[in-house]
Amino acid sequence: MKKLIIASTSTLHGGEYLEYLLPTLEVFFKDCRSILFIPYARPGGISHDAYTDKVRSAFAQIDKNVSGLHEYDNPNQAIKKAEAIFTGGGNTFLLVTQLYKNQVMETLAETIKNGTPYLGSSAGSNITGLTMQTTNDMPIIYPPSFQTLGMIPFNLNPHYLDADLQSKHMGETRETRIKEFHQFNSVPVLGLREGSWLEVLGDQIILKGDLKARLFRQNHEAEELETGSDLSFLR
Repeated sequence: MKKLIIASTSTLHGGEYLEYLLPTLEVFFKDCRSILFIPYARPGGISHDAYTDKVRSAFAQIDKNVSGLHEYDNPNQAIKKAEAIFTGGGNTFLLVTQLYKNQVMETLAETIKNGTPYLGSSAGSNITGLTMQTTNDMPIIYPPSFQTLGMIPFNLNPHYLDADLQSKHMGETRETRIKEFHQFNSVPVLGLREGSWLEVLGDQIILKGDLKARLFRQNHEAEELETGSDLSFLR
């Protein structure tokens, strides 16, 4: 049975890395001693080692050991044997490219489907959807496919921002970008605001956190979903 925490972000404004999620993660990972971290998204271009060290420090607070996927000669075997898996944020184009390059996308999907607990934040959450096409990231590299893990039956837009009517910014809003996506695609998109996450247990998908999420569907008006909502109706 699938078990996932899919978070919009790893860090809230003014907080430490994963700080706001640690109470939830302590319960979520209670049966795991170690977590396999996938550092491929490399936020700001930091090294795999530096990123893994950052994650290791955070999880040490709840007594979990962390190793980086890049440390293994056989990444497929490392994923299959992992007690739990975390994929961090950064650039989704880079993350997806590396997952395909290292031939682990399919293995990761199968491992999660078989019940290995999975945590994603930002880019690591983007890949739990059907495709990565609703990411906010710059296309710094070209992945062989936009198809991702398909652990949830829709796409995500993490870090979702509402339009600021006082702003002088003339670029497109997030809502406009998602409407552009729906000119050519029928996949639903969930705008996940900062500090919110999805908790997946089997076929159940529950919105958690203090904020509502914004659901976009082709040929429908956007709608606000209350925290506690079950999104499994989107299947």
